[in-house]
Parts: sequence; C-alpha cells; structure tokens
Amino acid sequence: MHLLSLILSVSLLFTGPIYREEAESIGEEVSVSAPSALLMEASTGTVVYEKDAHTKLHPASITKIMTLILIFDALEKGSIHLEDTVTVSEYAASMGGSQVFLEPGETQTVDTMIKCISVASANDACVAMAEFICGSEQEFVRQMNERAKGLGMESTNFVNCCGLDVDGHMTTAYDVALMSRELITRHPQIHNYCTIWMENITHVTKKGSSEFGLTNTNKLIRQYEYATGLKTGSTDLAKYCVSATAERDGMKLIAVIMAAPDYKVRFADATNLLNYGFGRCQIYEDPNEDTLPSLPLTGGTQDMVSIRYDGPFRYLDVKGCDLSSVTKELQLPESVSAPVREQDPAGKVVYKLNGAEIGSVDILFDESIEEAHFKDYFLRALELLLI
Repeated sequence: MHLLSLILSVSLLFTGPIYREEAESIGEEVSVSAPSALLMEASTGTVVYEKDAHTKLHPASITKIMTLILIFDALEKGSIHLEDTVTVSEYAASMGGSQVFLEPGETQTVDTMIKCISVASANDACVAMAEFICGSEQEFVRQMNERAKGLGMESTNFVNCCGLDVDGHMTTAYDVALMSRELITRHPQIHNYCTIWMENITHVTKKGSSEFGLTNTNKLIRQYEYATGLKTGSTDLAKYCVSATAERDGMKLIAVIMAAPDYKVRFADATNLLNYGFGRCQIYEDPNEDTLPSLPLTGGTQDMVSIRYDGPFRYLDVKGCDLSSVTKELQLPESVSAPVREQDPAGKVVYKLNGAEIGSVDILFDESIEEAHFKDYFLRALELLLI
C-alpha cells in the first residue's frame, strides 16, 4: 500500500506523558567531584550527563525511593489508605541508623509514616510499612526487586527496604535515576512530603505522649531555589548519596550523586548538575490533539475507520537547535482491509529536525470493525433499495 505523507511545521506546547525515551550523554562539561553521577530529564528519560553511572555501589537510604514507590502503588490500588493505622513491631522498632524512635506496639497513620520516611529517612518507619503492606520485610523486598526489574534496573539488588549496609545490597546511579523518575512521574504527590522542611509528629506509647521533630535530610530543599526533592543517603560503605529533583519553567530534572566523600560535595555536585541541565536543555512538545482523517476501509461492515494518535510527543534538545524547524510527517496507508481492531497500529507520525528523524508516535485504529459477509452485503443492498 502507498503511504500518504503530510508534512507539517509545528511549534506546540504540552505537559503530558512521554512517548520517546533516549539516553544521550553529552560529555564532561560540568564539574562533578563524586565518582558516580547522572543527570536525567524526567519527562523523556533522556540522560543529559553521566559519570561512571553504571558501576554498582551501595545506595544507603536512597533505597527508600523504591520503598516509597511500593507504598504509593499500594495507595493507588486502594489496598492501603493514608488514614490507616500502622502498628510498629519489635523488629521494626529495632532498626538502627536513621530513625524516629518508634516503639513496639506504637501506632501511626500511613500518612505520618510516609513523612517519617521522606523527611527524616526513618528506617523503623520503612520496616513498619513493609510489614503493614506485605506481612514481612522479606516479601516487601521481593516486590521491590520485582518492581526494579520492571523499570529496567538491571544492576540493582535490594536486600532490605531501608538501605542499611549489607552484602549484595547494590545499585547504580542510572538505576537510581530510573526509580526516581518512576516515583515523581507516577506518584507526584511525593513532593508534598519530601519538600517538608520541618514538622513534628506525636509518639503515643505506654510512657505517654511526646512530640518528636522531623527535619529534612535534603538541605537542597532550603538551599536550591528549584528543588522539589527527593532523597538522601549516607552510610560507611555508601558514603554520601542524593537523588535530587528540581523543576524550572516546567522542566523536571533528576540529579543522582553517589559515593561523594562528604555531604557538602554531595549537594554541591547535585547543584552543579541541575544548573547545567537547566541551562542546556530545551523541550519540543506536541500534544497531538488535532483530528485525524478517517481511513477508507475495504471488505468491512463500514466504509471508513476512525484513527487517533497513541499520545503526545516530547523531544529533549541539548545542542541549542532551532526547534521551530521540527517537521511532522503522517505516514498512513491510502486504505486498509477489514477486519481491524481498536488500538492496533494503523500508521505513525514521524518527527524530523534538520532532516534527521528524532522520534515517532504510533497512530492507532480508534474502533474495531469486522469483515463483511454475504449477509452484511445483502442487508446493505436491501437498505439502498428501500431508500
């Protein structure tokens, strides 16, 4: 079948889901002291900068990004609710490292537990939530690893849900960026928690009631104008890590720093990467909201079939190109044969910049139409005779 080609120059704005992902490193043009780092643009998943980003390292408490993904997944499914009460086990209360000193038998709401994890990086709250959702930390960790595989985190293995140093608990800067992107795009309400600077919670135990102050471990929330999160971490083996998210003029960036020698280097490196990204990146966006013409259909119970775009298109430019010169080419057959199924591909729209393809979006059938049989032709002929 021949293809119809329609070339359109477009300059459109949209802030929706992505339909193009491409990892592209653009060189060592920014100062980063930490041994492993990565900068990603969140909407497209494009890697803007990387430095030894695929080396397996201990992640410390940035492990909790995956823990939070599972918590918000459970909230999304309705299997837990923010107002649900979580009872702290002896095992959860025994966690060392960063904690909010939950006591065995103490109860807190899911909402408070998320604050403890997001703001104060509480290991005890992590384990309590793991047990609340899955019955045991072991099963929760199994689901963390399963979720990681689904995100393409090929170099990650979780052994616990909080990030304490143990053998085999490893990930990479790239994988941390993948799970950070999943958390902020699928569950953007995380920003309501991880941008809290200070807040008190109330412990109610057999000893009575007492206030406990949470202070955000991510100093960028106060120090960096565009900061929106996300999570810090530090242990003896991991050294100092951060997955820092920021947004400016609708652009969302993720800067991952791992194994920095101290917390000052961690935050300075993240700031440098974010500034670099905001100064370098620009996004081309097409919402694909224009109406597409129906396609002629042969051998079907209808003569035409409607079609639609699979979704919007986004492209990240890091070279300072003139994005007003992007062209949009519809590639569709002159006609199609029945049967056709809704959501099957009918063609695609291809985007080009300076003659080179930069991505595409599928065009799908918007309805299902069966193949016509003798009865259908007979009824159609009879209908024409009666007109």
